[in-house]
Amino acid sequence: MTWAENLKELGLELPVAPKPVAVYVPGVRTGNYVYTSGQLPFVNGELPLTGKLGDEITIEQGAEMAKLAALNALAVVHDLVGLDNVVRIVKVVGFVASAAGFNSQPLVINGASELLGAVLGEAGVHARSAVGVNELPLDTPVEVELIAEVR
Repeated sequence: MTWAENLKELGLELPVAPKPVAVYVPGVRTGNYVYTSGQLPFVNGELPLTGKLGDEITIEQGAEMAKLAALNALAVVHDLVGLDNVVRIVKVVGFVASAAGFNSQPLVINGASELLGAVLGEAGVHARSAVGVNELPLDTPVEVELIAEVR
């Protein structure tokens, strides 16, 4: 199945790529790679949840936010080169706003990784970092960036 068919089967659609919230571009292509800026889990320009994991946000809610952030990152890639031109997702970096003592960042960023695999199949399997941080922009619980190899 194609990425578009996979999204439909998941009950999702590719959103419009979010506009930057500061002075940067959403993504850059250099050679055969697209690097996205960190994407937040915006839905229609709004953050569905704010706060920190291990405090007001559960692991399950955080994983859903990571999924939404990854979907926005895919939208950025699509705007630049079209998802049909993705050879593979090479790397994902996920940042998790974490309360003191919270150490399940990998479980949160699994939401992004699982989405990428479900949408792109083998091309969505990637290397990854899941990093706990004290604060993220706009009090978002997660931020996801990716590197994609493209044709």
